[in-house]
Amino acid sequence: MDTREFDLVLVGATGFVGRLITDHLARSAPPGTKIALAGRSSERLESLREGLSGEAATWPLLVIDTLDEAAVGELAARTRVVATTVGPYQRYGVPLVMACANSGTHYCDLTGEVLFVRRVIDSCHDVAERTGALIVTACGFDSIPSDLSVWATAEAAKAAGDGELTETTLFVRRLRGGLSGGTIDSARQQAIDMGTDGEAKRIVTDPYALSPDRQAEPRRRPAAGESSAPAGIPGRLAAVSRRLPVTRGSDGHWTGPFVMAAFNTRIVRRSNALLGWAYGRHFHYREVQDFGTSRSAPAKALGTSAALAGVLGGLSFAPTRRLLDDRLPKPGQGPSAEERRRGRFTMEVVAETTSGATHRTTFGARLDPGYEGTAVMFGEAALCLALDRDRLTDRGGVLTPATAMAAPLADRLRAQGFTLESTRD
Repeated sequence: MDTREFDLVLVGATGFVGRLITDHLARSAPPGTKIALAGRSSERLESLREGLSGEAATWPLLVIDTLDEAAVGELAARTRVVATTVGPYQRYGVPLVMACANSGTHYCDLTGEVLFVRRVIDSCHDVAERTGALIVTACGFDSIPSDLSVWATAEAAKAAGDGELTETTLFVRRLRGGLSGGTIDSARQQAIDMGTDGEAKRIVTDPYALSPDRQAEPRRRPAAGESSAPAGIPGRLAAVSRRLPVTRGSDGHWTGPFVMAAFNTRIVRRSNALLGWAYGRHFHYREVQDFGTSRSAPAKALGTSAALAGVLGGLSFAPTRRLLDDRLPKPGQGPSAEERRRGRFTMEVVAETTSGATHRTTFGARLDPGYEGTAVMFGEAALCLALDRDRLTDRGGVLTPATAMAAPLADRLRAQGFTLESTRD
C-alpha cells in the first residue's frame, strides 16, 4: 500500500452524484492527498477538472471501462482505495470490486442492491480476508445513517452497563430530498432480476440474506407446529400490527414504510453478525417513517405506503415499468441546486435493552440526503479508508460501514456538521 501511486481513485466522477463527491473531496481532502478522477469519457473528465481549483485542478484523470477486467485490475493495483459511483452495481460493478479484493485494495460504493452485495460476499469475502482488503458497500444514505446509528446505540448501552439491544426501531423523523435516478435504476434492475430468477427473489425477500452465518440467524418461517406470534390474543394482535404498513404508536405518532428499509435493515443485521452478535442475539430491527400526530398523519402514511407499493410493483412488470420509466428520474439526473439546498434529514434509533433501559441515537444533517448528504458521507468514507489506517479494523473482507470504520467515520461526519448523538431515557 505504501508504494501505490494514489491514495484514492474516484470512479464515476463525472456522474451527477460523482460531481458532488468530487466537489466535496476538493474542499475537504487534506493537502497532499493523492486523488485521481476516473470515468469513461476523457472529455467529460477534462470538463469536470476545469471547474476545480487548487490541488484538485491538477488531479490525474483516468479513462476506465468498469467491465474491462484487465483495466480495472491495473487500476486497483495503483491505489490504496477505489471509491465507485458506477451503478447499477449488479450490472457494472462486479469486475471492479473483484479486482480490489484480489489486489488488497480498499473499496467503497453507494449500492443499495441486496443482490449485488450478496454476490460480492460470495465471490470476494474470502479473497479479501486473505489480502486484507476492506470491501465496504453501502456508504451513502444507504446505509451509513442506519448502520452508524445502531452501532452508536449499542456502544452507548454497553458503556452504561445496560446490556444488549432487543427491540430496535429507526424512525425517519424528517426527510426532505429526492431519490436519484441512479437509485431508481438500481431498483429497476433488481426488480427485473427478481422477476426472472427465483433464487434472486428468495435472496431479496430474506431479511437475513446478507448474514455471514445464515444458519445462526432466525428462521424465515416457524417450524411445523410452532406459533409465529406470542401466545394469547394480545400477543397475536401485536404481531399482526407490526406487519401492517401503517400503524399508530403508543406515543400517538403514525408511522409508515421507509423506502430504504428493505436494504438498510439487512446491512445492519450483517453488522451485528460480523461483530459476533454484539448488538444482541435477541436484536430485532426495523425502520419506519414518522408522519407525526396530526389529523392528516394517517392519510399521509397511507398515501406514501400506496405510492411506494405502486412504484415497486410497477417496476416488477414490463408494461408498467415502461410507463414509470417515462416519469421517474433517469440515471445522471437530479434536482437543481436550489432544490437541493432545501434538503434535510433527521433519523432516530430507539432501542430497548436487556436491562429494561431505553437508548436513543439521533443522526441528521441540513443536507439533501440523496445528493449533498450522500456526497459528504461517501467522500468521508473514502478518505477514512485512505487516511485513517491506524483506526480501521484489522480484518479484511466484505464489511459494512459500522464494522470497517465506525468510530473514525463518525468523528469525520461530526466534523462536517452532522449530528450523531446518543442519550439514555
